[in-house]
Amino acid sequence: MAVGNGELLIPARLLVRSTKVKRVSTAPRRNTLFTLFGKELRDRNQGSPGMAAGQSLSTPVDVYIVDADPSQCRALAGAIADRAAGRFSARVCATPKEAVGGRSAANAIVIADLETIGGPERLGDIAGSNLTLIATSARGSLNTAVAAVKAGASDFIPKPIGAAALLERLEAAIVAWPKRSEPKSPSQQPPFAEADFGGFVGASQAVQSIEEQIRRIAPSRAPVFITGESGVGKEVAAETIHAYAGRGQRPFVAINCSAIPKDLMESEIFGHVRGAFTGATEDRAGAAELADGGTLFLDEIAEMDLGLQAKLLRFAQSGAVRRVGGGKSRQIDVRFVCATNRDPFVEIESGRFRADLFYRLHVLPIHIPPLRERTDDILPLARHFLLRFAAEEGRHFRDFHSQAEERLVAYAWPGNVRQLQNVIRRTVVLNDGVQITAEMLPEGLGRADSPQTATPNDDPHRITPFHEQERRIIESALAAFGGNVPKAAAALELSPATIYRKVKMWRRMP
Repeated sequence: MAVGNGELLIPARLLVRSTKVKRVSTAPRRNTLFTLFGKELRDRNQGSPGMAAGQSLSTPVDVYIVDADPSQCRALAGAIADRAAGRFSARVCATPKEAVGGRSAANAIVIADLETIGGPERLGDIAGSNLTLIATSARGSLNTAVAAVKAGASDFIPKPIGAAALLERLEAAIVAWPKRSEPKSPSQQPPFAEADFGGFVGASQAVQSIEEQIRRIAPSRAPVFITGESGVGKEVAAETIHAYAGRGQRPFVAINCSAIPKDLMESEIFGHVRGAFTGATEDRAGAAELADGGTLFLDEIAEMDLGLQAKLLRFAQSGAVRRVGGGKSRQIDVRFVCATNRDPFVEIESGRFRADLFYRLHVLPIHIPPLRERTDDILPLARHFLLRFAAEEGRHFRDFHSQAEERLVAYAWPGNVRQLQNVIRRTVVLNDGVQITAEMLPEGLGRADSPQTATPNDDPHRITPFHEQERRIIESALAAFGGNVPKAAAALELSPATIYRKVKMWRRMP
């Protein structure tokens, strides 16, 4: 999913959107790199489906700005006036009391600077049943963000706040409000009947089946196990399950088990106490504690170390976690959602994945097929990305020429939806016009002699297994870049970790 503009990289790389937490690690450091963000929202002109009664596009939502810095107040109010005057109405307040006392009974949003109000603990003084709190601070840190959310804030934004990020967070705040109470007209559709279900776009039978599975399993507390190739949308499925599970206001914590070094993974999941190891200068909660009451998403779980798999199994069975170096256990309530792009049964057979952990987590399975097996979704996805990126980049594209559509549908998309998204974005950035033409698409896309579709046999009608084509494509890319895995991965629009893993697997094969 794309990260909006205007956000600040702070020492802990802390970005907060709504109440969803996503954790990633990009370097072998003992400091956790957290990305806290909310579900990406789309402007549908008719307003948010979660908007409260009486507040539509014709009724701007009041946004009260509580900040002792006049320049910051002017900047935030100016951004709202310039970009969303008909949707939000900014009001600058000197104190929290002025914000609470001056607002009407309708739902409203308060953006409160923590230094101005006296710290996160004072957020409770502003809380109200029809009020959404967004905390902000120039001294943003993980502890500050967590304290603000625990004190009643639904969101935390580090300063300085960009206009795009501000408006995105305001839209996210509206989604959390109760739905309209008046009767629906026949033309209105329930959320599950929308063309865009959660983060899924498409009308193929496969997508409809996935949506139906999510409808059925979302209310359950049982673990979910998602399988599918890289780039098909496993994390989107996890986010949708969380959103429709009744835990939408609780944290969504995501960990990529293949991106975090083995010796740091236990601390990432369970946390640590001060002095537990070199560099542990303070107590820190792990992903399990941060996800308490919400969803813990373990992506690429099949790549987790076997020793840690045993500890994760104990946690899944007992619900108790103990920080690294600590002696006290804590009871945690999380819903497990796991995902892998490998065949879990092959991993179990090879001894790389514990069978007892698999069967503990493999309660509600979902398989997301690759994009090449649901070609009916290619054009709806492409149009969705086109309109989104055209708006973001200030372009005028609205549709595809018929020849461009043919090339998109004919392509094999080994990188699945993620690759399609990247191709559309690159095309939008490098061109402009009303229609995307075939000439604007990347060279070689959909050509009969492209390495994604060609076969290594003189018989043009011979179909080879996909795993053979996949190996040939990756090996050809590695050869073209002299064995440079990052460059080959970039050319194929895959993760370098995927290539490393597959090459290692091929070396073990007879």
